[in-house]
Amino acid sequence: MLIRMHRKSGHTGNREKERDMSKSTNNFPKLHNAAWPGLVGKGSPGAEPIIDLDKMIELTANAEVDGVKFDGIDLFLCAPHISIDIDDDGIKKLADKLASRKLMAGSFVAPVWPPAGGGSAMGSKEDRAKFVEMVRKSCRIGKKLRELGVRQSGVVRIDSASSPADWAKDPAGNTKKIADTFREACTIAESFGERLAAEGEICWGGMHSWREMVKLLEMVNNSKTLGFQADMAHTLLYALGYNAPEDALLPANYDWKDKSKLDEALKKLTAALRPWTIDLHVAQNDATVKGSGTHDKTGRHCLATDSKGKLDIPKYAGYWMRDERGNLTKAFRHICWDGCMFPNEVMMKPQTWNDILRAMISVRDAHGWRE
Repeated sequence: MLIRMHRKSGHTGNREKERDMSKSTNNFPKLHNAAWPGLVGKGSPGAEPIIDLDKMIELTANAEVDGVKFDGIDLFLCAPHISIDIDDDGIKKLADKLASRKLMAGSFVAPVWPPAGGGSAMGSKEDRAKFVEMVRKSCRIGKKLRELGVRQSGVVRIDSASSPADWAKDPAGNTKKIADTFREACTIAESFGERLAAEGEICWGGMHSWREMVKLLEMVNNSKTLGFQADMAHTLLYALGYNAPEDALLPANYDWKDKSKLDEALKKLTAALRPWTIDLHVAQNDATVKGSGTHDKTGRHCLATDSKGKLDIPKYAGYWMRDERGNLTKAFRHICWDGCMFPNEVMMKPQTWNDILRAMISVRDAHGWRE
């Protein structure tokens, strides 16, 4: 997550020159929006209505800043957006719809949770079989869209589908079960030519702290197929140790005016997780949590222009996109904006998506490349 990479002052001029040269000329990584903000935390009693996929595609396609538009959209494979059991004709219609809007498909969220037909990755044999089956169905859709020419990059996103409280009943045993399930899911993904990315969030057991996340990835031990999906909002909560105070990297009652401590914390966090990172969600966070509808409390996503946001977006995106020497990793071919649980009124405003696109462009200007 950071733009500068702590180099000696003698290199500063070269770095600034590199950024100036790249400004408005970089075409990688591609810039994607996410469809799931129209779905996550919506549609249940007491929550706002779901925004359908067609509308999310329209809002994404219509956004434009100085002639630059979103290149694609990442998708949630869950009804009513996209049925996990969609047939080949349905996939073809989806591909045509995206192509007509000049958008590529990117990463997918696999519906691995019990309410969506999946099961806990640390649950019973039957639960874990359901989890793996949701991965299989997601990979099938991903492969079909690749074959249809509308998906050139992206992963299948998973989590443990288990709460930190349930995980804590047997930390070692449950992490082993999750690793076993993820390992089996990797075998399935490989048969479809897909990669999986575990998204670290404070609400998922065994993945609720940066240290436990690294431990789980190392236990699965399949970096070819399983990586980490970094979300800048969620990983800020990692630094705060929200559900794992023993792993906090920022002190209690941290003074947000002291940026050096935040830099140090995020540098340590990204050093541990960046080698595993194969998918990045650009996001803003105000150091709080939020839940809505059926979604548990997790890192609160803020608008790109929110004055309460704690993250310098292009700066901290660089901590994920550059190595410790400041070199581009080019570990992913697109980056995606993630901003869940915004009010529908805000999401329906074109300016919201133009502001988000502008933030994404600033990240690519600072850390992108040209091909």
